Amino acid sequence: MTTSQTKTDEKTQNELGDETFMSAADLRNYMTEMQMAKAVKSVDGMDRAEKARQEMIKRMAEPLELTPEVHAEIVQNLQMKLRTAAQRGATELMVMRFPNAICTDHGRAINNADPAWPDTLTGRPRQAYELWRDQLRDAGFRLNAMIIEWPGGLPGDVGFFLKWGDTKR
Repeated sequence: MTTSQTKTDEKTQNELGDETFMSAADLRNYMTEMQMAKAVKSVDGMDRAEKARQEMIKRMAEPLELTPEVHAEIVQNLQMKLRTAAQRGATELMVMRFPNAICTDHGRAINNADPAWPDTLTGRPRQAYELWRDQLRDAGFRLNAMIIEWPGGLPGDVGFFLKWGDTKR
């Protein structure tokens, strides 16, 4: 009997000593390494997202060169989106989203419904506002600007919404 138990103990010891088996300390180290890898991946992802956000801010802060062709393309694209929204029965459409950093006050006037909020716009959002003001307002469209994202409880992205349907202006 002693011989068979010793063989079993040796067999168990060999299995426990096998590299496929992890001790509790090995398992804790493995878990720590996995968590660190996930954290690094998350930080890398956040870095890439912030870089993309900064590039978008830079791009949107620069006004488009509004040639007649570019203007016609913008209007045609907008008309298609408005028709699609109307077919769904919608009376509102978000037509632009942009980081609050493009506003000279980082969106404070928009958040506070200050009547002078359009004066804080720069770049492409300013051009979008001017398109509404010069062409769409007289056609009965209303433009509503609001903060649509609150990262960490602070104002984030701004959304421009075209509204139609009722007669309030």
